[in-house]
Amino acid sequence: MFTLPFFKNNEPKNDADDNSQMIDLRGVDKYYQSAAGDYHALKNIDLGIRAGEFVSIIGKSGSGKSTLLNMIAGIDRPTTGEVWVNGTAVHKMDENQMAIWRGTNLGIIFQFFQLLPALNLLQNVILPMDLAGKYTKRERRQRAEHLLDLVGLSEHRHKLPSMISGGQQQRAAIARALANDPPILIADEPTGNLDSKTAETIFALFNDLVAQGKTVIIVTHDSGLAKRTHRTALIADGEIVNEYVAKALPTLTPAQLLVATHKIKAREYEAGAMILTEGRDNDKFYIVSKGTVEVVLPRPNQSDVVILQLGPGKYFGEIAFFHNSKTNASVRASESGPVEVLAIHYDQLNELLTESEVTREALSQAADRHQQENLERRGVQA
Repeated sequence: MFTLPFFKNNEPKNDADDNSQMIDLRGVDKYYQSAAGDYHALKNIDLGIRAGEFVSIIGKSGSGKSTLLNMIAGIDRPTTGEVWVNGTAVHKMDENQMAIWRGTNLGIIFQFFQLLPALNLLQNVILPMDLAGKYTKRERRQRAEHLLDLVGLSEHRHKLPSMISGGQQQRAAIARALANDPPILIADEPTGNLDSKTAETIFALFNDLVAQGKTVIIVTHDSGLAKRTHRTALIADGEIVNEYVAKALPTLTPAQLLVATHKIKAREYEAGAMILTEGRDNDKFYIVSKGTVEVVLPRPNQSDVVILQLGPGKYFGEIAFFHNSKTNASVRASESGPVEVLAIHYDQLNELLTESEVTREALSQAADRHQQENLERRGVQA
């Protein structure tokens, strides 16, 4: 286990922030000026990340993922919108305030490590503490040695970066990012230049840090790696795709997912409220985005039986779409709390599926399977 060192950061959180979010981007737009005109790099980004989450940001080159990361880190500023990080309005700070704040609140791990070549590993890890004026001189050295030991580089602490491998340099960069015990770690393609074995070691380090309360955000092009984080933010053409649409319909392309994100409409239901009623016409496909819904089969002269519970990212309404039938089960919000679902009209769903035969086939097979399961359950209940 990668155990966090001593000297915890106990700075209080600002009440101005939403207490449920460690990172909160609100309506962020970013324009860059060029000879060809303004380039809209980020478009109305809303993104919330809770403390202790491990989040990946994925997207094609030029999609805006690095710009998004720079917004969170305060390296770049939004043209419009707000960026709140650990209770601080990052978008309101000047450069001097930003440098001081960043030194204690963020640990940044760059794709190409960016260790200072003239300093040995120990000195590289001590440097952020020197700049922040944090801890005594003796504590800084003790902490740097401890961090290098934790990432398995104790015996290399007096070596220059050029004398160790790329994977070892990345681990040293992680030790440096942890120097001031920041609550948030941000990494830009942290495994992009590493072999698979070393990349796995780095990923394990991130998992251990998250388990101990750190919030970790990585930008990656590796969708397989992204799937192993708590959440994935897919960005396409400067916009964030709805994560629940991406989870429910993973075979759509990023561009198709963005179209779906624009078409869906959020609907909220109180605990126990009926969403679909058996035997009635339905014209929408639904994806659960918050809370839990219950799929219910009614029984004559008896109480209804809950046959299935669906959480965020699960869907319903596909059976009626593919079988041209009335709704053959009722769906309601769980009694445990309110529910939010994302609804898309069947005509719009059909347009999406026309562009993605693989998604149509996957949903069709799911509809057949669920229809058969419902028939079997009715037989059992009868």
